[in-house]
Amino acid sequence: MSRFTADNNPQVGKIHPILERDATNALVALLAVRDAGGVPLVGDSRWNTQYWSAVSAHAREKSVGAETAWASFSSGSSGAPRVILRSALSWSASFAAVTKLLALTRDDVVFVPAPLASSLSLFAVAHARSVGASILLPGRPSSSIDYLTPATVVHATPQSLRAIIELIEDGAPHTIRVALVGGDHLDAALRQRSTDLGIRVIGYYGAAELSFVAVDDDGLGLLPFPGVQTRIEGGELWVRSDYVASGYLGELGALRSDDEGWVTVGDLVDVDPSGRLTLRGRTDGAILTSSATVMPVEVEAALRETTGITDAVVFGLPHERAGSLVCAVLLLSSGDVRPSASQLRERVAARLPLTHIPRFWFSTDAIPRTSTDKPARSQMLRDVLDKKVQRLG
Repeated sequence: MSRFTADNNPQVGKIHPILERDATNALVALLAVRDAGGVPLVGDSRWNTQYWSAVSAHAREKSVGAETAWASFSSGSSGAPRVILRSALSWSASFAAVTKLLALTRDDVVFVPAPLASSLSLFAVAHARSVGASILLPGRPSSSIDYLTPATVVHATPQSLRAIIELIEDGAPHTIRVALVGGDHLDAALRQRSTDLGIRVIGYYGAAELSFVAVDDDGLGLLPFPGVQTRIEGGELWVRSDYVASGYLGELGALRSDDEGWVTVGDLVDVDPSGRLTLRGRTDGAILTSSATVMPVEVEAALRETTGITDAVVFGLPHERAGSLVCAVLLLSSGDVRPSASQLRERVAARLPLTHIPRFWFSTDAIPRTSTDKPARSQMLRDVLDKKVQRLG
């Protein structure tokens, strides 16, 4: 546990690790570090003590330079966190555009349900503070109805928004007028449910290394975010903007750049004639099965639209001859009769090519997620190999 005040005068360019069980205490600590010129690095309170000790010791040993203002974690789908460094300008340059999208004022209350270890949450805090809006952090699980009436804005992942919408649909009062939603699979059905409750949804695509890349404020699809240039090379998205992070804290990561200032983290996209982007996944997440390349996010999207399935995680199960076999772990709808594997194959046959239909099906009571609320595919693979999830016959 770390506590700092401006009077401590932390050294500029030094990282100060912060781990607090209470989100409000963590917020106070990180803002004090930032105000004094230090670089806060907030850990996930769910991490065990030994792991956090190793991460924080590594961070304290590094000098990051006077231009560094923020450090955050990115775990992708592997669950292995990397520390990403960025300047104050790399976030503040986008503040005006985000403020306009949200019509945010100092009278708003911004609810941030994701852990402060997430770069999404840190950005939300920095942005709200720049406007003078209030910041609301969960002191208990983020789906508590206690946070829905003070809040007027929520900056969340699709998973968090879904939990909020379910509470409101069950009768919980709320004052939320707009939701800024980043992360995976913001589906049209969730957007419509939110709209029906009077909540405008603004979806966006970004990455911890890139910040904002594209935005969907009308439900018609993603267009480049203001101030962002995009280009596609071999299906891979490259961007150029003032919002890009400086790099990593000594570790290699997904961020690559060229001599002209273009950067990529390996995300694959399709572009329609109107310039709208459709994400297909990341190059390092592809499943190579026999002669086919399968992007997990495409299969997951089809499964979530299938009757009886609430959520899904798809990954490759190693196979000697095929390379990998497509495997799915499902969170099934409550109250429904548990389907068999053959029934599930029939249900998705119209949505997926044969190569993309999972060969093995499992069910779970909870899908593990990374600190950035992405499905932890590597953890699911271990659970399957360790027989910790139930196979559907």
